[in-house]
Amino acid sequence: MHEENNNKRKLFIDSTGSEKRNYTGDEDSERDFRPVRQSHEYRSGCLGGLMYFVFIVCVSVILACVSWMAASDMLALNKEKFSAVVSLPMDIFTSETVDKYDEDGNKTGTRRVTHADIDYVAQELKESGLIEYKWLFLFYCNLSNAANKVDPGEYELQSSFDYRALIKNMQAGSGATKTIKVTIPEGFSMHQIFTRLEENNVCSYDELIDAAANYNYNYSFLDGIPMGDASRLEGFLFPDTYEFYVGMQASSAINKFLENFHYKLTADMIKAMNNMGLDIRSVVNIASLIEKEAANDDERRTIASVIYNRLGSYAPLGIDASILYLHPDHEGAPTGTMLEEDSPYNTRIYQGLPPTPIANPGLPSIYAVLNPEKTNYYYYALDEEAGAHRFFAHSAEFNEFVATQSYGQN
Repeated sequence: MHEENNNKRKLFIDSTGSEKRNYTGDEDSERDFRPVRQSHEYRSGCLGGLMYFVFIVCVSVILACVSWMAASDMLALNKEKFSAVVSLPMDIFTSETVDKYDEDGNKTGTRRVTHADIDYVAQELKESGLIEYKWLFLFYCNLSNAANKVDPGEYELQSSFDYRALIKNMQAGSGATKTIKVTIPEGFSMHQIFTRLEENNVCSYDELIDAAANYNYNYSFLDGIPMGDASRLEGFLFPDTYEFYVGMQASSAINKFLENFHYKLTADMIKAMNNMGLDIRSVVNIASLIEKEAANDDERRTIASVIYNRLGSYAPLGIDASILYLHPDHEGAPTGTMLEEDSPYNTRIYQGLPPTPIANPGLPSIYAVLNPEKTNYYYYALDEEAGAHRFFAHSAEFNEFVATQSYGQN
C-alpha cells in the first residue's frame, strides 16, 4: 500500500528551475488544477514592451508633426494671406570675376558673379513673417545655390510664396521687384548720374562704371568708340525721368539712357550733322559744352557760334566747365591751380574740343549745335546782375566787361 502511493508521486519543475513534488492522492487532487503564479520577471518584460511601443508611437507622432510643420512652411500651406516688403541692400552682396567656358571646356572670357549674404536674407524673411523656420530655409538655399540667384533691391512678397517662389521673386525684373523713378537733369555728368543711381539703390556706382567701360551696347552711334574706358558713354546718357527696378543690373540701367538717346536722334538731325561734316560724338561734345555754359535756352545758339568761331580760328576755347570736368566734387569757379593743369580738358591751354563730352546734354543744346547763329563773336562772359551772358567780338571789350564783375577780381 505504501509502495503504491509512492508510485503515484510525480516530479515537476517550476518556473524557477527547482524540483517540486506533486502528490496525486485524493486529498491533493484539487491542488493539481490550481494555476501556477507568474513570476516578477515576466510581469516586468510585458510592461517594458508596452512602454517601448508607446515611446515609438510618440516619436513617430512628433516626427510626423515636425515634418508637417516643415513641409507647411516650405510649401506655404495654410498661411494667412498678407504681403511684406523685403529690402536686400547692395552691401550684403559680394562680387567676383570668374572664367566662362564653352561646352568643350575652352575658356571664352570672364563674367561677374554676385553672392548674397543668405543668412541676412533668411533673417529678413523670418522677421517679415514670410518664413517660420530660418534653419530650414537656409538648408534649402544651400541645396539650391540661392545665394547666387537673388539680387539687390526691394521686393513685395506674398505669404503664399513657397521657398522656391521666394527665391525666384527676389530677382531683378521679377513681378515682385519694386520700382523707383529717378530724374536726371540736363548737364549731369556720368559721374553725377551714376552717383544718383547708387543713392536711389538702382545699382552700385562701381558696377555702373564697369558696365559703361566693358559691356557691348549695340548702337550705331557708339561705332568706332573703343571699349575699356567708361567715358566712352559720356554724352550719350540722355537726361530724362526714368523708372528703374531697385537693384537692377547695371548694364540694363545704362541701356535705358542709350535707348532713349537712340530714339531722340532723328533722321533730320543725322542729315544736318552729315551736311556740317560732323560725327555724332563731336555733336554731343559741343552740345555738352553749351549745356554747361548756357544760362538759358535763348543763348545756346549764340554760344554755339562762339565755339565754332574759335574752332575755326584755331584759338583755344577757354571754357572753364571743361577744366572742372576732372574735379567733379569741386564747387564754384576753378582755382588758379586748376587753370594751370596740363590736361587735355584744359581748354585754356589746348586747342580744339576736349577728348570726351563733359556732360550729357538735352535736345535744346543738340539743336543749337546743328543750328548755330551766324555771328562774329569770339568771347562771352556772365553778367552777374542780369544772370545771362554778354557776347563780344574783341578781347579788349571782353576784358573791360570782366573787370566790372566780381569773378574778374579773383
